[in-house]
Amino acid sequence: MLAVPVLLLLLVPYCPSLGAQLPERGQARDPPVATSGQPFPWDQMRLPTSISPHHYDLTIHPNLTTLSFTGVVRIDLVVHEDTSMVILHTKQMQISKVLLLAPEGARPLRFLEYPPFHQLALLSDTVLAKGRRYEVQLEFAANLSDSFHGFYKSTYRTSSGEVRVLASTQFEATSARAAFPCFDEPAFKANFTIQIIREPRHIAISNMPKVKTVELPGGLLEDHFDTSVKMSTYLVAFIISDFLSVSKTTQHGIKISAYAVPEKINQTAFALDAAVKLLDFYDDYFDIPYPLPKQDLAAIPDFQSGAMENWGLTTYRESGLLFDPNKSSASDKLGITMVIAHELAHQWFGNLVTMEWWNDLWLNEGFAKFMEFISVDITYPELHVDDFFLGKCFEAMEVDSLSSSHPVSTPVESPAQIQEMFDDVSYDKGACILNMLRDFLTPEAFEIGIIRYLKRYSYQNTVNSHLWESLTNICHSDDLDEGRMKRNEFCSKNKLQSGASKWYSGDELDVRAIMDTWTLQEGFPLVTVEVRGREVRLSQERYLKTDDRSRTEGFLWQIPLTYMTSASSTIHRFLLKTKTDVLYLPEEVDWVLFNVNMNGYYMVHYEGQGWSSLIELLQHNHTALSSNDRASLINNVFQLVSIGKVSLDTALDLSLYLSKETEIMAVTQGLGELVPLYKLMEKRDMIELENQMKDYIVELFRGLIDRQEWNDSGSVSERVLRSYLLLFACVRNHPPCVATATQLFNKWRDSDGNMSLPVDVSLAVFVIGARTPDGWDFLFEKYRHSLQMSVKSRIKSALSISPLQDKLKWMMEQSLHGEVMKTQDLPHMVTSISRNPRGYKLAWNFLRANWHALVKKFDLGSHSITGIVTGVTNQYSTREMLDEVQSFFSSLTEETGSEMRCIQQTYETIEENIRWMDTHLPLLQAWLDRHRPRPSTQTQAHEDL
Repeated sequence: MLAVPVLLLLLVPYCPSLGAQLPERGQARDPPVATSGQPFPWDQMRLPTSISPHHYDLTIHPNLTTLSFTGVVRIDLVVHEDTSMVILHTKQMQISKVLLLAPEGARPLRFLEYPPFHQLALLSDTVLAKGRRYEVQLEFAANLSDSFHGFYKSTYRTSSGEVRVLASTQFEATSARAAFPCFDEPAFKANFTIQIIREPRHIAISNMPKVKTVELPGGLLEDHFDTSVKMSTYLVAFIISDFLSVSKTTQHGIKISAYAVPEKINQTAFALDAAVKLLDFYDDYFDIPYPLPKQDLAAIPDFQSGAMENWGLTTYRESGLLFDPNKSSASDKLGITMVIAHELAHQWFGNLVTMEWWNDLWLNEGFAKFMEFISVDITYPELHVDDFFLGKCFEAMEVDSLSSSHPVSTPVESPAQIQEMFDDVSYDKGACILNMLRDFLTPEAFEIGIIRYLKRYSYQNTVNSHLWESLTNICHSDDLDEGRMKRNEFCSKNKLQSGASKWYSGDELDVRAIMDTWTLQEGFPLVTVEVRGREVRLSQERYLKTDDRSRTEGFLWQIPLTYMTSASSTIHRFLLKTKTDVLYLPEEVDWVLFNVNMNGYYMVHYEGQGWSSLIELLQHNHTALSSNDRASLINNVFQLVSIGKVSLDTALDLSLYLSKETEIMAVTQGLGELVPLYKLMEKRDMIELENQMKDYIVELFRGLIDRQEWNDSGSVSERVLRSYLLLFACVRNHPPCVATATQLFNKWRDSDGNMSLPVDVSLAVFVIGARTPDGWDFLFEKYRHSLQMSVKSRIKSALSISPLQDKLKWMMEQSLHGEVMKTQDLPHMVTSISRNPRGYKLAWNFLRANWHALVKKFDLGSHSITGIVTGVTNQYSTREMLDEVQSFFSSLTEETGSEMRCIQQTYETIEENIRWMDTHLPLLQAWLDRHRPRPSTQTQAHEDL
């Protein structure tokens, strides 16, 4: 599952969500009592393992008029231990009849329900014997969900204004149980045979191809789908709609189809081609054929996350799949390609091989995030995805630098805890430590190891250690390795080049010992480097934003260090296993740089003259270092200010080189470190310093901004950078930018929106247009009637950056209502408005006033809820606001979210902001006075990103 569309991350930094540390709730506090008042026979949140499902035969009949559904499920059971009860999951549905189907005939079973754990107990008068197979049949009914999970209702409006209804599913993580009774845990894999009853005006699609359609009395039709491969319940999917589709076939003979609402089917061509190319790539890369005959991609009008990897039927937000060559931007193309790459990677990582339990969700999500970049780099080299990977690691470090972070692999039990695992630690840190491991082992060895992992555990469930074992001793024979040629070639080549690997001698490498330090403890290391002549002294500690240094004790990582020096561009390697160590250079050098290209998930601090020599290098010859290295230095130096390792003067002195910078990763990282400083000031009364800071940043990048052309030329990275810079410049009221944007907006409005605007600059144009009530209203009308998702997305962002407070408030209210603006977009909209100096109080008031409605709609612990919480509060920096935030969240109950980890993260972030401002404001003022004298006239505060 993909959590946040890439476009949102590029344009309006979306605040990360965090996992949940709820109290241990795996066991009922008191003996559980069923809804009937009788004792419930099971007191654990996790299901017993005495019985497992082998096959489900599911018939489901949704009624899109009454918005309800009925169904019958027959579950073929395997008994592993003698028992007289079957415990499975069901949520918010009426169970009307339960039968045990045995050779001696059918007989009714008593059943009890325990809603707190979503459990249903089927009770047998006779023992179900170990080793025997039984079948149970359950009849059930429920309403289609009003939320975005389970079997839920979605609607869309045609260009003529007609509202049409469809029904779709989103089962990950724990919502299959809301659509049919099942063993809703990932380790209970089974085969599924599905029948769907529908009206003739609709179509039905599911994981597998349709094998036949049967006419039923009353004019209904029943579609029968082929039996699925063995899979987890969260991957089951079905959609009943009036969608149209287009299809192509891969080189391996797999039919790929894209589904969308009829008026948008002409926007699916790019996604269809990308899916064909990417599925072929994975088929070859993993050396394992995609096991299903088809792969559908469906654009759902209402969808909470970015996309979902249901096996054979991946589902997407419309903005994650639909592309119009004339109206979509470079970042849209990049985002759509990455989303599809993510979901198709899951067809192997997650679907074929699945984590045993949600504590190891990163085995699914970290791998899929990592494979996005591997696959797209090879299949779409023109997209330059390498320019964007580093940002993922910085985002992960942002949340991993707080005490409230969690290990990549973390115990979870309740649905809310599981939901909160879908965060930047599971996705982005997971991807970054895999990238580090790949660099450590070499790409060839890493590829051989993951192919072995996938082949060894196909259709099974895994834990962390299974992956590490597969990546260890890859040159030892393995009967399960069918495609041995690649491995043999690599291993024989390495024997010839004895000592080729600078990391280790092959038989000493313990991948598990190394990687356990990265997955079983939270946080990441700060490596301190001190050069004395030829001697390089190294030490490691946990990087943590706290004034309680005791919290950094007791952490030790095995760190694959890389470094280069002024004397040689060769990358040297060293595995740091201890708290301190010493390296010796062959000669004295002017500078040394560690964590080359930031392939490692750690920060570096340079003692003594280390920072001074690197700053001098950046100022005189910045291209001597790669753009990733430059971005990494910018990030590290500002983050080290936060923990008192480096003075603010040093970080700001380094930032001066940015006036010469042109590469996207370094420019966006520079803005990413500098802009938050004035964002904190905007929420205090310090207009003069705030404007000094804003002027400094605009002046720093003015040369690059003024060189941007108002068109769609250049590479993807150049185009994305252009969008970013012109948006920043217009929001900051840079006169040339405002003048051009105003002129373009007026022409566009005079043409009634028919004039073709350069796509990459349209957001900057819309932002200027949205500053006046007339312009805002015109943009909103275009938003309402546009069928292009990318256009709607850009207009919506522009509307939320407007200074018009009544409009901002109205937008949030309309999004919650969901008629005119989709509720799926509410989390991003509220976060965007909270970054607006005219909107942050409105967003905070809206969150408090509508908290219960938000939790009901988006689900406790979901990425959406945690994103709103952190996004709305992470720029507060006063004791008064901290008290106000604590007062609200402490008034909640556990059921309404008081125990969510994101609340703890919010407190920590505000406390860190207060510490930063108290310590550094006078220093910032003095530095700016030296480098950027105070303006003689006070400039107006303007709305910002």
